[in-house]
Amino acid sequence: MKILLTTLHAKYSHASLALPCLAAYCQDISHTEIIIREWTVNEPREHLLKLVMAEQADLVAFSCYIWNIEQTLRIISDIKKISPHTRIVLGGPEVSFGTFDLMHGNGAIDFVIKGEGEETFRQLIIALIQDNASLRHDRLDEIGNLFFRDGTDTVSGPLNKNNMELDRLPSPFKAGLIDFSKPLVYYETSRGCPFSCAFCLSSVEGAVRTFSLDRIKEDLLFLMSTRIPQIKLVDRTFNYDAGRADMLWEFILEHNRNSHFHFEISADLLTDHNLKVLAHVPENTFRFEIGIQSASQSTLAQVKRSADLQRIFTNVRRLMTETSIELHLDLIAGLPGENYEGFLESLQTVADLHAHDIQIEPLKLLKGSPMREVEHYEEYCFSEFPPYTILRNPWLSYEDICRIETIGRLLDLFNKHGGMTAAFRILQCRKQLSSILDHMARRAGNQNLSSLSCRKVFELFARLAEPLPDSCDSAALYDALFFDYCRSEMPLMGKLPSFAVDNQKKCSWPALRDLPDGLNLPPDSRVKSFRYEFRRDYRSEQENNGPVTVTFIYISGAGRGLQVVVSTAGSTHS
Repeated sequence: MKILLTTLHAKYSHASLALPCLAAYCQDISHTEIIIREWTVNEPREHLLKLVMAEQADLVAFSCYIWNIEQTLRIISDIKKISPHTRIVLGGPEVSFGTFDLMHGNGAIDFVIKGEGEETFRQLIIALIQDNASLRHDRLDEIGNLFFRDGTDTVSGPLNKNNMELDRLPSPFKAGLIDFSKPLVYYETSRGCPFSCAFCLSSVEGAVRTFSLDRIKEDLLFLMSTRIPQIKLVDRTFNYDAGRADMLWEFILEHNRNSHFHFEISADLLTDHNLKVLAHVPENTFRFEIGIQSASQSTLAQVKRSADLQRIFTNVRRLMTETSIELHLDLIAGLPGENYEGFLESLQTVADLHAHDIQIEPLKLLKGSPMREVEHYEEYCFSEFPPYTILRNPWLSYEDICRIETIGRLLDLFNKHGGMTAAFRILQCRKQLSSILDHMARRAGNQNLSSLSCRKVFELFARLAEPLPDSCDSAALYDALFFDYCRSEMPLMGKLPSFAVDNQKKCSWPALRDLPDGLNLPPDSRVKSFRYEFRRDYRSEQENNGPVTVTFIYISGAGRGLQVVVSTAGSTHS
């Protein structure tokens, strides 16, 4: 039997973890050939269909999520029309709830696996091989968490949460099942979550289960030896056990070569010893994603989000001042009891923590999440189609939600291009960040904010900032904004941002012989430079320290991102 395991990623850079785990758990089954193919939702459906059919698989299994379910259903419908005998299996969070309705509405689906899939998938494959074409339904009845067809009806085996002992799962990394050509690899040390937040599917997964420390260390050593650029841990709360987190962080720090690690953590669970360990993390090595969701304790209580906000804020500040860890803070708009003004208050509270990144997402009422029950009596309206985004609730109108989405998109754009820190510092002399972003979002209205070049993003900032707050000098703002631009991208002659065009006479592009001494350039580097006289040195908090002539040195090379070195007569900084 030839088995194709596949999924459609949101981005090409991702390497699947779910599919290799399935393959690793089934690789010893006789008379099977298992292959993994990963594509993206951005590829034409007709092309994806050709690629699937070219594999000539007897069974095709798709891993389904909110970002790929609609395209997946279209593809499997076509597969079944071309090859009626090809069996189709769906698994993943998006098909684990509302399964009877899903199969009733999509006749091409033969099987659906609910929840954790390795054991169920293995039993299904064995049953298919043993029974061949005459598959006995009494055998399928015994397979837990499996949905299948019985004539025109959909039935299931016993539904349970008897999740497997994780160390029984062979390492997909050592088995050579992970695509290491991708720059981002997922890894898990545990499954489940200690919290019960109503908006999250982890709340229904049950208690936390962990791989053994020996198994985790073995996998981490293997991953770090491959020098994978990014390792993203998908544990819902990596530091649910503070002592365990310390051991693993110390292990990574001892053995890491050049990998960057991403963790989801709960800041209020951090201990003093955790922070002492994290103080030794080198720059550009760890990134923490911290879900604050709302700065309103009463709002969090309504969705059963257990959080000590004051401890969270204290520990985030300590992470910012005592460590070199990059911090990414999350907010969710649309939670019960939080209106638009309340959302802006939450945004400002989080902004005052001065983390590296803030991400804002409107609430998604995911299938199977307890929020689906809340919506019935709280008058929530949400899209019936993935990703099930909230449309309005008693506290937020549709227009409010659109404005919040625009604020989130603007933050994403600005953060992607360096954050406009100098320009925001000018504006924040008169207004709070939340007020500035609210003003910008109202100015942006329904403008399409996708596919903007770096220069267009900075021009957008300049346009949305007007009219400027009282006593705010537009020339000073544009000077600061151009400094931010130069730290993000090299200005080109004749292609300066519109707000800087009038000052072209202050621009120069010096020859390399005029650059500062002592630059440590990697081999095969390409180096360019730009020089400009600014009103002040925006690297300093002091306002009256200018004017100053600044040289920006742009260093690039194959396989490396752009490095920008900022140099004045007295100092040089990356």
